Amino acid sequence: MIAVIDYGMGNLRSVQKALESLGYNAVVTSCPKEIIEADRAILPGVGAFGDCLAGLREMELYDATLRFIDTGKPFLGICVGMQMLFEKSYEFGEHEGIGLFKGSVKKFPDILLEKGMKIPHMGWSEIIIRKEHPLLKDIEDRSRFYFVHSYYAEADNSSSIAAECEYGVRFTAMAAKDNIAATQFHPEKSQKLGLQMLKNFGEWKC
Repeated sequence: MIAVIDYGMGNLRSVQKALESLGYNAVVTSCPKEIIEADRAILPGVGAFGDCLAGLREMELYDATLRFIDTGKPFLGICVGMQMLFEKSYEFGEHEGIGLFKGSVKKFPDILLEKGMKIPHMGWSEIIIRKEHPLLKDIEDRSRFYFVHSYYAEADNSSSIAAECEYGVRFTAMAAKDNIAATQFHPEKSQKLGLQMLKNFGEWKC
């Protein structure tokens, strides 16, 4: 069973439906016990970093998330679910993150607007693969995935960067270490390649 962690933020049903289309048993849940005992877990996220972390804590799912990760079973963060795994964010102030990846989350610089680029970064963009990873099986370098975000993660440790993206600045599109993987883009909205990544997640042996 794949637990899709429900802490009151984001369109969790789209993640669940994508997994179900691949034949996986995916359950949207806010039950700590169910999350910890799942075979795999996904932490999605849409909205502001601070609000998402507050929701995770208020629903008593912060510790459950860490306890699941400590089991060594496959874990995937998506969008803000990825950003929360970093040390801090500067979105609407400064917020401490979970800190599983070294680095911080920053806003796209306003100079991009002067260059005619839009913020948020929304739409299809190429990812630049930096290292092999089970979730990237059968996905070619420069493949395009769907992004929606105004803030981006900047990893301090290059060894944790599985893929990057260029949008005025270069940022971490996918971070990974041990049993943890996380994407800034939305696999569940990225059509064929996104489904391939979710299939890879379902087959990942940590």
